[in-house]
Order: sequence, then structure tokens, then C-alpha cells
Amino acid sequence: MIRTLVESAFQTGYLSVESEGLLQQVLATKCYQSEDLPDIAALYDAVRTGKIKREASSSNVLMEFPLPNKSS
Repeated sequence: MIRTLVESAFQTGYLSVESEGLLQQVLATKCYQSEDLPDIAALYDAVRTGKIKREASSSNVLMEFPLPNKSS
């Protein structure tokens, strides 16, 4: 699901309100795989740098980026 949301954002140049909400839910509940992190990081960077625009607001701040759990 994350890959699909990220691909859609890169194709359209926009992160929809719905997609951002789904991503925030996934991140908040930690329902993502470690292989999802590069996609999330790419989206985060694209929004931060203005390559992808958010529908949700004029702010470029997307969300808290999940840091891998270092206690393994």
C-alpha cells in the first residue's frame, strides 16, 4: 500500500489528503515494513523540497519521519 501511495504522489506531483491520512495512520500504528522506509523517505524528501505538493495545506512539513528502532 505504501508503495502505491508514494508512486501516485510522484506521478501526479501531489500528495492527496486521503493518501497523507493513510500514511499517517500507517506510521502512527507502525504497520510498515523496513523495505517501506526508502519509499517513505523519498516521499518525505520530495515534499520537503517542494517536488511534491500537499493538498492538505500550504505547509511543506509532511509528518514525523519514522526512525528505525535501534534496539534490536
